[in-house]
Amino acid sequence: MKVAIIGAGIGGLTLALALHRAGIAAEVYEASEEIRPLGVGINLLPHAAAELTGLGLGDALDQIGVQTAALNYYNRYGQQIWHEPRGLAAGYPVPQYSVHRGEFQMALYQAAVQRLGAGRIHTGLALESVTRAGSTLMDPTGEPAVFTLRRRSDDTLVEASADVLVGADGIHSAVRRSFYPTGDAPRFSRRLLWRGVTDAAPYLDGRTMFMAGHQDQKFVCYPISEQLRREGRSRINWIAELRVPGTEDDTPPKSDWNKRVDKSVFADSFADWRWDWIDIPAVIDGAEAIYEFPMVDKDPLPGWTRGRVTLLGDAAHPMYPIGSNGSAQAIMDARALTDALVQFEDPSMALREYEADRLPRTSGIVLRNRMNGPEQVMQLAHQRAPQGFDDIEKVVPHAELAAIALRYKQLAGFDPAAVARAAAGAVRG
Repeated sequence: MKVAIIGAGIGGLTLALALHRAGIAAEVYEASEEIRPLGVGINLLPHAAAELTGLGLGDALDQIGVQTAALNYYNRYGQQIWHEPRGLAAGYPVPQYSVHRGEFQMALYQAAVQRLGAGRIHTGLALESVTRAGSTLMDPTGEPAVFTLRRRSDDTLVEASADVLVGADGIHSAVRRSFYPTGDAPRFSRRLLWRGVTDAAPYLDGRTMFMAGHQDQKFVCYPISEQLRREGRSRINWIAELRVPGTEDDTPPKSDWNKRVDKSVFADSFADWRWDWIDIPAVIDGAEAIYEFPMVDKDPLPGWTRGRVTLLGDAAHPMYPIGSNGSAQAIMDARALTDALVQFEDPSMALREYEADRLPRTSGIVLRNRMNGPEQVMQLAHQRAPQGFDDIEKVVPHAELAAIALRYKQLAGFDPAAVARAAAGAVRG
């Protein structure tokens, strides 16, 4: 069997590594001429870390990623709403990592080149069209999927085929567009994100992620460099978020990794967010560059699969960056798809099994993230005590906060029991 993967992002490269471990040949096609370490910080939750450790990437993650020890939520006055240990500190069998997205993608890429061979990863080739989706359950003739790529260097078209074609090409997926050419535009949350990285002294224990504020005015911080942490410093990934005028029907600004803006666009909204353990205006001031992104997702699809073609990661289920869960779900997709391809001799049956497993789960996360996911704890505190509080227990009882946290972990698949099972399965392969 040969699997063609469109996109060399986190989901696509993880799938390539998982398939290789299972003895299935994979070819990766990436539109960019060069795979570069783009982006800022991401979190790899324990269920994702379990899969990556099973793929032999644990040592690489230990070198580049900070093992997250805690997650704290605060209101806009710096008063703590909720605290919970994370990763190993919470009793999981594997760590949770905070890491630079680009460094992590390059670690995946280097592992893929080493294991698959450089000739299996093709850059500068963008999907132009899916010519034939291959055989289906109703027509199990064994026909492969056929697709056309455009070589960016000379604008020529190249036809290729594979037993299975996987669109792992992000929120603007060309494979998804071939399935749903209309009526599938991104939904704008009316919130903008400004992201930056600042080298500074550590805050708290140097391994804590925190979120402060509420859904219309929020600030997120977490350290992403294990090397600097060992040197007593911190590379802080931060995100400022504000609601902007308009409606959800408005066309969102274009998502662009490289759209740089000046801090004056948003910084005044956080000018007084100085607390005894962190100075947020100073964190903003310390960034060399600030990038603006609209917070968007897409409505869940009725199906991901046509014949021998399917979707994975953001191409299948783009979601709000709430709950630190987008990359983790792409990694879980890769495991589920690999397992299905190993289990079923008929590739079209395997893709249907994968879809039946993953589509309902991820659709639930997309919809729950629109309701703020685990960040509901901040919204409840803001709604019930907008001027702050003396005792959070009188505002949002501990049992209510704990239930919100556990419910999201169970939905997303990283409650401790689920991760223990996943870790055991990842080791077994």
